[in-house]
Amino acid sequence: MPTAFPFSAIVGQDEMKLALLIAAVDPKVGGVLAFGDRGSGKSTAVRALAALLPKMKVNANCRYNCDPGHPQEFCEECRARAGKVKINQVSVPVVDLPLGATEDRVVGALDLERALARGEKAFEPGLLARAHRGFLYIDEANLLEDHLVDLLLDVAASGENVVEREGLSIRHPARFVLVGTGNPEEGELRPQLLDRFGLSVEVKTPDDLPSRIEVVRRRDSFERDSTAFLEVWSKDEAKLRKTITAARDRLPSVTVADAALERAAKLCMALGTDGLRGELTLMRAARALASLESAKTVKDDHLRRVAPSALRHRLRRNPLDDAGSSVRVDRAIAELFG
Repeated sequence: MPTAFPFSAIVGQDEMKLALLIAAVDPKVGGVLAFGDRGSGKSTAVRALAALLPKMKVNANCRYNCDPGHPQEFCEECRARAGKVKINQVSVPVVDLPLGATEDRVVGALDLERALARGEKAFEPGLLARAHRGFLYIDEANLLEDHLVDLLLDVAASGENVVEREGLSIRHPARFVLVGTGNPEEGELRPQLLDRFGLSVEVKTPDDLPSRIEVVRRRDSFERDSTAFLEVWSKDEAKLRKTITAARDRLPSVTVADAALERAAKLCMALGTDGLRGELTLMRAARALASLESAKTVKDDHLRRVAPSALRHRLRRNPLDDAGSSVRVDRAIAELFG
């Protein structure tokens, strides 16, 4: 497996990095959508974060990475082995969902080799099984075929993949952090899928000379000698890994006062967001940020900093206001928070 570029060594792209860290601390935030220029480090950041995260405990020989700490979420195979399950530690998976993937490859299908050789009906897990408890990464998410979008919406809503075909009846856990990237010039994302992403960030090519030079310098150093480069950044990576672990442990104790909830609701009402997913995402993201920064309660500053990424993709088009969604969010934040 190729070595991932260190997360700590990524130059700039602060909004994207923060969104990914928030999603790592609390996967319930709902994933990250990064729209922007090609070659600006979107996929690099996703793979770097997965490599940074602490290894996770799984049931040994489980095809779905079942969590030994949550037996109520075991797959059928792990339930059958209850009490006899050994525990392993594995890296957090990052699974690519190709644009041209078939439905069988995504959800899983009959294992043809075993069916033909032994006459057995066995299930061959798909990409959703491999992504459980990790990241499902979609490059150019705005070009994803409609039938795969519908499939992802169903699984993302239930946290479970159900396969009923070819005489098979299988269901297994499929909870993952959905990460999508895309170029807005190549088309828009379907509103139903767009709404499923908790956070949306704008990624731009650095427009100042020192940053561009530093990006090229670090990338060149990494490609010339990745081992030496990783060693240089190992302390920063270890420090960030401890921060994420501590934030996950601290998260349940971080409080959200009624005043903060009122602020979040007022902001969403001022922007006219549909439904209540905006408030929920804003609250969860602010709480995860507070936990990352060792705060005991969510404050206005936390809400203000996560609001653009939590809300910009939830705005309706306003024919009387041709300002971009980011501008509208910033304007509403300024009016509410001062």
